[in-house]
Amino acid sequence: MSQPRSRGRALLRHLAAPALALAVVASLPATGRPGPQPAATDDTAGLVPVAVSYAAPRGGEIKGQFLSYNDFHGAIDPPGGSGAVVNGTPAGGVEYLATWLRKLRAEAKADGRGTTTVGAGDLIGATPLVSAAFHDEPTIELMDEVGLDISSVGNHEFDEGVDELIRIDKGGCHPVDGCADGDGFAGAGFTYLAANTISKKTKLPILPPIDVRFVGGVPVGFVGVTLEGTPGIVNPAGISDVTFTDEVRTANKWGGLLKLFGVKAMVLLVHEGGAQSPPPSAPGVSDCANFSGPIVDIVRGLRPEFGVVVSGHTHRFYSCSLPNSSGAQSVVTSAGSNGQLITDIDYSLDRRTGRFTSITAKNVIVENGVRNADGTWQQSAPGVYARNPDLVDPGAKALADKYRAAVAPIANKVVGRISTDIVRDARPNGESPLGDVIADAQLAYTRGDGAQLALMNPGGVRASLSYGASAGGEAPGEVTYGEAFSVQPFNNLVVTQTLTGAQLKNVLEQQFVGFNGQTTQRILQPSAGLTYSYDTTAPAGSRVSALTLDGVPVDPAAGYRVTTNDFLANGGDGFTELKAGTGRTTAPGFDVDALIAYLGAGAPVAPGPADRITRLG
Repeated sequence: MSQPRSRGRALLRHLAAPALALAVVASLPATGRPGPQPAATDDTAGLVPVAVSYAAPRGGEIKGQFLSYNDFHGAIDPPGGSGAVVNGTPAGGVEYLATWLRKLRAEAKADGRGTTTVGAGDLIGATPLVSAAFHDEPTIELMDEVGLDISSVGNHEFDEGVDELIRIDKGGCHPVDGCADGDGFAGAGFTYLAANTISKKTKLPILPPIDVRFVGGVPVGFVGVTLEGTPGIVNPAGISDVTFTDEVRTANKWGGLLKLFGVKAMVLLVHEGGAQSPPPSAPGVSDCANFSGPIVDIVRGLRPEFGVVVSGHTHRFYSCSLPNSSGAQSVVTSAGSNGQLITDIDYSLDRRTGRFTSITAKNVIVENGVRNADGTWQQSAPGVYARNPDLVDPGAKALADKYRAAVAPIANKVVGRISTDIVRDARPNGESPLGDVIADAQLAYTRGDGAQLALMNPGGVRASLSYGASAGGEAPGEVTYGEAFSVQPFNNLVVTQTLTGAQLKNVLEQQFVGFNGQTTQRILQPSAGLTYSYDTTAPAGSRVSALTLDGVPVDPAAGYRVTTNDFLANGGDGFTELKAGTGRTTAPGFDVDALIAYLGAGAPVAPGPADRITRLG
């Protein structure tokens, strides 16, 4: 753990009033380049660990450690199915995360390093039932239990709206459901940062924008932001009173303010990221192979005081050094998702100047399995890994078990059957077997309302269905409510509306960047009977062809009843064309209820064919 929270918070309280005043009345430079900075002398991106060295210290060195993770998504239980392993090693589960954090802190302490544990957003939201059933209060309590100190918000922190995020941070019972666990809710003991989430009323961040911690008497500053594009990927209804500002301008503004108060070493916690690409076919967890993504340009615009950038959102792992605005290197990391990795960042500070002198980073797998003598991992069934009791943290397990026991009667109820694994992984055409199944389920659920086709957003499919999974002791192929909820955890409504054939084609054209404001390609998952082709090399607005429904070409002038979730229908994921529908009706229950009804309707459900879309180029 870092030094007592009170010291850093006391400074933050002293800084808060002048900081907010300056933010409102002063025009801090957008890029804010300071005076001469130490140039990086070692750019070793892709090595394990990544290492950056700056100018030699002038007044002696102070050593410290950051431990970080991102995109936890309430993964209290170890992930299952294809997501159970990281590069072949079974990993994850909060009682294992706690153990590995404790181990890494102990190693750092033995080396004379104090630890600050940080996150880069999406700790909550899109969570399994064990957390979601209690409005993610279990995850927040467990983040305190494992020793999290500071985290930025991510887009999923806004899944239930700004007011709910404030409650999660400050504490108090849910305004509708109360405190379902019966013992109240104290809120987050760690510090949530939201520098670029701005209240339209006050023109100020809704949560603290910065935090400061002391390492051997030297201040280290933290700025936390979510991606500027958050409004396009959360339900608009919950964020109508806030705006999301540019990540770089926001970070540099608050970084400039921190520097005015004497902070020269800074960490950006940002819920945006990048990804490695082959070759090699399976990059290492601490590599930086053929790296690209939005985080590259973000880092390129940052003040050089941001020596460390802890990123997220893409659910990918990497450890890189990337050039910042001065040309010097910043260390940029991501720990994948679901608490399966921890980034271990060792750093040194110049006692005299307060600047970073060196930084190294590597990702550590949160191993939870039992090795066989030959180095393989014990399994009770194909893809179902034995858990190592020697790696369990008792405190985290006791707290997690409290919620597991409370939700078990609901979570372990068998609701349907599958014939084999049904995966969410997209084929080259952008379609996935599970995406097909969910679209078919929503179509079946709304046939009585005249639905003729259904479309599902791929980002709403959060987990695969595993034939061998047996968390509640169910037989192979049986699907529990908890497993179905993990696939669709958002409690979206299922809505049906009328679109003309021309509007439907526009919806499909809006899957691709450049058409009517779309900035990210997202292939909607189609229900049975809907087929079409697309060519990404064609001009925007002319990429979709051969659009048919039940073998009949779609008539641009005819009306069609189209089912989606309400997130899409309200323009989520950039699908503003769906807002043009008429005659909207809402089915009873939630989207997960449609899936459950489909899984339990008869014979075991098989994977969707994932061949309804044809990619031409």
